Amino acid sequence: MSLYSFGLEPLSCHAWNKDRTQIAVSPNDSFVIIYEKKGNEWVKIHELTEHSGRITGIDWAPESNRIVTCASDRNAYVWTLKDKVWKPTLVLVRINRAATCVKWSPLENKFALGSGARLISVCYFEKENDWWLSKHIKKNIRSTVTCLDWHPNNVLLAAGSSDLHCRATSSTECRNCHIWIFSGYIKDIEDKPGPTPWGAKMPFGELLLETKDCGGWVHSVSFSPSGDQLAWVAHNSSVSVVDAPQGKEVTQLTTDRLPLVSVLYVSPTEIVAAGHDCCPFQFSYKGLGKLEFVKKLDVPKQTSKGSMSAMQHFRNLDKKATDDEINELGCLHQNSITQLCVVAGDKARVTKYSSVGLDGSMVLWDFKH
Repeated sequence: MSLYSFGLEPLSCHAWNKDRTQIAVSPNDSFVIIYEKKGNEWVKIHELTEHSGRITGIDWAPESNRIVTCASDRNAYVWTLKDKVWKPTLVLVRINRAATCVKWSPLENKFALGSGARLISVCYFEKENDWWLSKHIKKNIRSTVTCLDWHPNNVLLAAGSSDLHCRATSSTECRNCHIWIFSGYIKDIEDKPGPTPWGAKMPFGELLLETKDCGGWVHSVSFSPSGDQLAWVAHNSSVSVVDAPQGKEVTQLTTDRLPLVSVLYVSPTEIVAAGHDCCPFQFSYKGLGKLEFVKKLDVPKQTSKGSMSAMQHFRNLDKKATDDEINELGCLHQNSITQLCVVAGDKARVTKYSSVGLDGSMVLWDFKH
């Protein structure tokens, strides 16, 4: 693993370009900063400044090289690189509360946006008028949509919310969830989808799954590589998996850890999750009722007991309001992890992933299968 610091400000979210030579991060404010890897250093090359509220979501489409951002200012922008300058295009998301999360679909022809307006906006580009439009999924959503993930078929959309439910829908038109799965199918831009274990009929916004027993507000959702399972983490420190081929039954594991806030499938059976314990954990799901904790993936941090330099003394005062070196955590991150992202491989076999945290650091982790 490798540790990089982007300053003292918390990193709320991040996204990678296709070849992983650039990373877009938000230091918990209204700016998105893009860094490029030069040697062993990350050098700032762009700053996206169109938003007026705190950035809540970033996603970078690898093939089209477009960035979508959303913020608490109730807006979303699609950024396109022209003549070495990132140009924003405003999206007509039509929400009256803060946007909370955003995610490109696998084919990059649309994206989903969650918000505090108790709905999901599925946004797509209309060539005739040269703008980004949105369709709303509102069915059964009673609270803020906190997280999203797309099914590999580019149609189904999973969402979690703070109303203690989980749902899933189709992306032809989207719906949002406790844990829900909706259909996000948009007939204007894509072919009619075929049947899946989640359901066969998928008009836009069709509710295919709703799970209410999530144990707390849902922080993160992730489809398995096949799309037949959906994992999520909730605020009661639990990890859950719903299995479509097994009658959509839920297997839940309540851990003795602090709440996990980000979850990621790294193989068909292995899951990585991280959160307020400041380090990633590995879980394994091998069938109904077989969800198990595997191991902690961090390596204990080596601390030196030598004399502290003046520079280190003031860094500790600035970062932790103390000059006591003993207060350092025994792991790479020194504060909560806010997001995990795939860096190398795909969900079927992730070999490297990244994490960002409230300590202003980004860590690259190797995953050994």
